[in-house]
Amino acid sequence: MMMRRALIVGLILLMSITARAQKGGESTYSFLGLTNAARVAALGGEVVSIMDDDINLVFHNPSLLTGGMHNHLNLNYVNYFAGVNYGYAAYGYSVKGIGNFAAGMHYVDYGTFDRTDELGQPMGTFRSSEYALNLVYSRSIIDTFLTAGVNLKPIFSSFEQYSSLGIALDAGITYHHPRTLTTVALVAKNLGTQITSYSGTREKLPFELQAGITQGLAHAPFRFSITYQNLERWDLTYKKPGDSDYNSLGGEIERSGFDMFGDKLMRHMVFGVEFLFGKNFHLDMGYNYKRRQEMKVNARPGTVGFSWGFGFKISKFHFAFGRAAYHLAGGTSHFSLTTNLSEFYRKQQK
Repeated sequence: MMMRRALIVGLILLMSITARAQKGGESTYSFLGLTNAARVAALGGEVVSIMDDDINLVFHNPSLLTGGMHNHLNLNYVNYFAGVNYGYAAYGYSVKGIGNFAAGMHYVDYGTFDRTDELGQPMGTFRSSEYALNLVYSRSIIDTFLTAGVNLKPIFSSFEQYSSLGIALDAGITYHHPRTLTTVALVAKNLGTQITSYSGTREKLPFELQAGITQGLAHAPFRFSITYQNLERWDLTYKKPGDSDYNSLGGEIERSGFDMFGDKLMRHMVFGVEFLFGKNFHLDMGYNYKRRQEMKVNARPGTVGFSWGFGFKISKFHFAFGRAAYHLAGGTSHFSLTTNLSEFYRKQQK
């Protein structure tokens, strides 16, 4: 029993290493913050304000779901750390006069573990996994420039003999002006509760408030995005011996108020830039300051916090790849495939 509990604790710690690098131990279902789409991973891991026909973006902001995603299907796969794999699949459908709908499944497979007793004797194996169904609805309000959306997420989590059911809701609103190429969005994520807990004590969900702005250029193939994460909390910092603001004797180095303010502000900001080479190819780059500060090794920070990727369309399929650096020990590779099923129907009709 002690060994099983130790494994469960280890799994929960692993869950806390999400794309948002949320402070561990403060909430459950941390997998809800994982970045699925290759394009989003390449842009820093958080994007809520790009308005185009990419159904992958709806996972991060339900109000980005538009009629242009009608009959679109997407598949995502991520090769994560320590043998963990996860992904997301979604399908969009629009009904004129009613709104836009999408359904998706988000899953995490933690793999197979050895079950032992307190003496270390083998007792077989067990698997652990988590799932969240995404049920999305959006529609234009006031005028065609303003869109609101919600994402209802029933959740199931299983670790050996421990399991939990939960329910969460994302709500977003997006303003998009096609003439100025400006998009502004606000999203509240993971409002909800545990229905059944792992061991009788209910835990909080990883609530987060995000805002974003994306600006395109009329005469240049660039699009810039800034996403503001964790707006519900100002101070996202924590300190430990070994950080750059500690000296070799373990004493804290004094920092100016301006430096501390700048550090706290930057931890809320994720930067992304897209190079759009026509409609069939794009190159993406991103920078996540918070991830870099929390995951870097001071002696060799490397490219931790930076990310890159690309996407291209061949025939009826759009492929995308994203690579994000989390630590000197390695990064994550994201793969996305999207297609418009209506294009297959048109070909059959011809």
